[in-house]
Amino acid sequence: MRHKVRIIGGKWRSRIITFPDGADLRPTSDRIRETVFNWLGQDLSGKTCLDLFAGSGAMGFEAASRGAQRVFMVEFDHGVFKALNANSQKLGATQIQLVAMDALKFMDSDRQRFDVIFLDPPYRLGLLPKLLPRLPSHLTEDGLVYVENDNSLEAGEDWRVWRKGRAGKVYYQLLKFGKNG
Repeated sequence: MRHKVRIIGGKWRSRIITFPDGADLRPTSDRIRETVFNWLGQDLSGKTCLDLFAGSGAMGFEAASRGAQRVFMVEFDHGVFKALNANSQKLGATQIQLVAMDALKFMDSDRQRFDVIFLDPPYRLGLLPKLLPRLPSHLTEDGLVYVENDNSLEAGEDWRVWRKGRAGKVYYQLLKFGKNG
């Protein structure tokens, strides 16, 4: 079965992307995406973004639709990666670079810096404590990290919660690195 997500803003507004079944695929809801992109500012022109556990691609395609200069989408699952590639081609998303790789290995091997990192790993894997310490070296000076989880995250003293919200069983927040963020 194919699932669908609608892009809610930008040049691809109302376009539909599809993705395969998967226990760990939970596209970020329209309501949450709208809130997060309101927080980020609707226009991401010139920004470089990383969608680390791309899954359906909802956050990465939304960022690209809103003008992000480059969006890296990392996905390990072969079937999901194929769907991301098909959606990218369908949209003509030349600013998106797809990476078929384990997210932790990507973070350990890549040296780029990003303005926004979208971090929504499969909840059951409990990866956030392993990921957060790897992020500072990948953020630009004013970079933000979007985190989505099934419980409220204690990010630690090195991170400042810039914005946060909850929708049903989903907790989401934007983090800045540094006590004074």
